[in-house]
Amino acid sequence: MENTEKSKGLGIWEKYLTLWVFLCIIAGIALGRIFPGLSVTLSKLEVAKVSIPIAICLFWMIYPIMVQIDFRRVIAAGRTPKPIAATLIANWAIKPFTMAFFAWLFLSVVFKKYIPYETAQQYRAGMILLGVAPCTAMVLMWSYLAEGNMAHTLVMCAVNSLSMVFLYAPMAGLLLGISGIPIPWATIAFSVLIYICVPLVAGYFTRSESIKRKGLHWFNEKIVAPLKIVSVIALLFTLILLFALQGYVIVSLPGAIGMITVGILANIIIVFVISYLIAKVIGIGYEDAAPTALIAGSNHFEVAIAVATTLFGVKSGAALATVVGVLTEVPIMLFLVWLCKKTKGFFNNK
Repeated sequence: MENTEKSKGLGIWEKYLTLWVFLCIIAGIALGRIFPGLSVTLSKLEVAKVSIPIAICLFWMIYPIMVQIDFRRVIAAGRTPKPIAATLIANWAIKPFTMAFFAWLFLSVVFKKYIPYETAQQYRAGMILLGVAPCTAMVLMWSYLAEGNMAHTLVMCAVNSLSMVFLYAPMAGLLLGISGIPIPWATIAFSVLIYICVPLVAGYFTRSESIKRKGLHWFNEKIVAPLKIVSVIALLFTLILLFALQGYVIVSLPGAIGMITVGILANIIIVFVISYLIAKVIGIGYEDAAPTALIAGSNHFEVAIAVATTLFGVKSGAALATVVGVLTEVPIMLFLVWLCKKTKGFFNNK
């Protein structure tokens, strides 16, 4: 990996990232409560269930990462079967079933006395829809912060997008016990376009043209260095927007949110650990193992929300559970990024 990919020091932004994240979550919830009209207005700015303000923030989060990728490595990553196989197994043979198990365990057993049966079934459905949707965007940021192989991460985002088209509806139908699960074609297509294709093309041309005209040193100093800060700031703005849009549920239904969150957290951690161990057993180095496990732990919340609202309605318990997934995932994924970096020595790095 190039020095530009290894040198991810972000100074005060990276050193105190946990603090900034916490403050942004609080700020987002506060904005949503103090200015309720803001969340209503922002929620209307969407295309195919994809929030335009969040899409803009995600572009500025992902574009600086794309700029740093040597695209020759993407071709090499696509020819490496072990990380691809491990990620596919984690996303389709493990995570959907563990999410279904934890949804049943916590909502129908552990918290059975506190949730009406029909409501629990709705929450379980939302969690399952979340667990069946592999992440295709935010994981680029998690892998970047964990100093993983960005070429592998990019390839797996593409594979996840393609596999969702074929596997999402059958897997969701199997676990929910119903037929006719809609595939949110527009949501998948638009999110892939905005989150991956546009920043990918922009990053490729920025990198190639800058190095061609000014050289690698100028590119690293004048382009890469400033964009590193932009990427993290965009992450923080994304958090503010997410919690301004959806954070009201934490305040309005704290008990239900807590019970749903426990199951989602358990699934993220368990799937991450299983994937991390699989990577170790099959001999994958840290730079591929970290994104493999992080991809396995994260979810594509837009797809899950789109399907939940289509099947059960905007105000359903299923839709609520998918929203809780959004609010739960970001803090726990940052913790797993930290855990990855602390356990580098667990792998024989290549």
